[in-house]
Amino acid sequence: MLGAIAGDIAGSAYESRPTKRKDIPLFGPLATFTDDTVLTVAVADALLGECNYEHALRTYTRRHPLRGYGGHFLQWAAASRMRPYNSFGNGSAMRVSPVAYAFDSEDDVLREAARTADCTHNHPEGIKGAQATALAVFLARKSENKESIRRHVSERFGYDLSRTVDEIRPGYAFDVTCQGSVPEAIIAFLDSCSYEDAVRNAISLGGDSDTQACIAGAIAEAHYRDIPAEFLRQIRTQLTEDLWDTTLRFYRRCGIPAILERIQTLDSA
Repeated sequence: MLGAIAGDIAGSAYESRPTKRKDIPLFGPLATFTDDTVLTVAVADALLGECNYEHALRTYTRRHPLRGYGGHFLQWAAASRMRPYNSFGNGSAMRVSPVAYAFDSEDDVLREAARTADCTHNHPEGIKGAQATALAVFLARKSENKESIRRHVSERFGYDLSRTVDEIRPGYAFDVTCQGSVPEAIIAFLDSCSYEDAVRNAISLGGDSDTQACIAGAIAEAHYRDIPAEFLRQIRTQLTEDLWDTTLRFYRRCGIPAILERIQTLDSA
């Protein structure tokens, strides 16, 4: 979850000015948390038992406006009874990572990932993108190696994960669909050598940088079991108190102990 948030912040400055480079500053003056972070925390809040997914997504969106939400999602959030709108956008995948920590079986993770998507992104591709992301995070959390993650996700969801970042990057363009961005974000992780490298890979694709770095960062956190101190400081500095409080409560219940200890130190600093 923290890996997703840090990736979102790092990638946010490049969503409107795409780059194909990796040697870029990650936390300049334009870097900030976006709807990716807000809705990830909303899912975590729902998993903590505070409310259901639909209520949490609407509540957090209204509490944190102007964070780059999509037009159809904003219409859904503003209405009290609007039904799912058959989206296959990557919004379902960007917010799903807490599910991979809240459940301990693959079947439960896949079922719950679909539930987080279904209230808005009920198109088969929208649900698939959420499930693929959650499964990749879950398998990494369970210490599956990269080739096992690549094979398992590819076989279950039909994504082509045989490519490399260097092969994708030259011809890749901005794409907010699950089918056009989630596989590439997973590859950004698979091609990485560290958490930071995964985030840089995702941004350097030159696409929907905050969301792809959010997805890659979520998987990378679970795999590498670490997030650099500067990324954690950025999260603590940027998040509002309600977002930080929910994040900390979620980590106390479900988080990785080493990172939990570090974020508790930040909270007491």
